[in-house]
Parts: sequence; C-alpha cells; structure tokens
Amino acid sequence: MVAGVVGVFGELLVTVGVLLGLFVVWQLWWTDVEGARTQQQIVADMGWEEPAATDNGPQTAVATEHRDAPPVLDEPAAIGETFAQMYVPRWGSDYLKPIAEGTDKATVLDTIGIGHYVGTEMPGALGNFATAAHRTTYGKPYNKIHELKKQDALVVRTEDTWYVYKVTDSKIVLPQNIEVISTVPGVKPGEPMPEPTQRFITLTTCHPMFSAAQRYIVHGELDYWAPVSEGTPKELLEEQG
Repeated sequence: MVAGVVGVFGELLVTVGVLLGLFVVWQLWWTDVEGARTQQQIVADMGWEEPAATDNGPQTAVATEHRDAPPVLDEPAAIGETFAQMYVPRWGSDYLKPIAEGTDKATVLDTIGIGHYVGTEMPGALGNFATAAHRTTYGKPYNKIHELKKQDALVVRTEDTWYVYKVTDSKIVLPQNIEVISTVPGVKPGEPMPEPTQRFITLTTCHPMFSAAQRYIVHGELDYWAPVSEGTPKELLEEQG
C-alpha cells in the first residue's frame, strides 16, 4: 500500500517536472521566436519608404548631419500606437525593432517590443526620450544592452526623420529609482526640474538576466538628425568595430 502511494506520488512529481520544463521552454524560447516574428511583421506593416539612394546609382546615400533643432512628432494618444523604429549598430546590421507608445507589458512589451514611457519626451525633443523593453523573452529587444559602449550609436527613425543618439553612460539601479527617466536624468521626483537644454535617450530593462530585482539603464544624447529623404545615417552603413 505504502509502496503504491509512493509510486503514484513519484509519477506525479515526474509529471509536474515535465510540465515545468515545457513551461520554461515556452517562456524562454517560444515566446522569443514568436515575439521576434511579430516584431518583424509590425515593421513590415509600417510600410515606410526606403531612404534615398545616391544620384549615381542604387547605393544608399549618406544622410547629411543636421545639428539645429529637429522636427518632433506629437506624442501618440493611444497606447500601443507604433510611431518609430530602433536601430543599434552594436547589436548587428539586422537589428531593427518597432517602438510604440506605452510600457504596458501585455499590449506593448510582450508584443510590439520597445515601449515609450508615457509623458516623457518624443524623439529629438529637448528632455528625455525614455524607453523600456524585455531583456529576455518576447523578442528580447534589449537583450545585449550590457554590450553598449560610450559613443555607440542608438538610431531612432520616425517615418520622415532619423535621430542619431550616442551612448554617454550606463548604470544599474533599483526599480524605484525613477529619476533615470526624468526630463533631465537624475532629477528626483519633488526636486526642482531645470529647463532642459539637451536631447536625451534612455533605455531601461530588467537586471540581472531572468530577474526584475534591478534595472539596467543606458543614457545617450542626440548627436544629429537627418531627413530620411536625404539618405541613411553613416552609422548604419559602417562596419561596427
């Protein structure tokens, strides 16, 4: 009798172990495959025109660098509205992810990929264009965030404009350290906010891998902008060293 009960219990443990293993496979692998596929389709469905070619042939033209005040889109009214794309040369020439309004897990981060913190600035604006994305699962847009180095390019494209930011620093903080996405990064809630004079970008994701105990943060500043009609930023045409 006891042996029979122990045997049944053992079989249940094996079954539970198999189910947990299958869940881990689904969570870590299959959601990643599906997320990457969905994000590729979202980019394709945006239907944006290719950047301008040179006058002498089909080669992509190198965009002229503009350092005056760039055009800035209005913030989307709807959560989940896709309005931009992210390129990171450090992560490979094929890295391209959509950016949507909001950081809701179910409707943005688990599906579209990169989310824009509501109320933070839009690309190119004075202040802080702050974003979030998964580091593991669901396409893991910020999986290699720890590989970014100072002066690496973070290139954001809206339909008509390129914004080329350069990495300035990275840090690891606690989830409650929300000053990393302040209009001027580092200014804590309740502290006087100085008038912004720089155009920042912030990438946020979970840290360490497979944990949400901390946040990995990368900051950058706008280097230049360019109309898509003038070509492609040189950073997207160069080999990444």
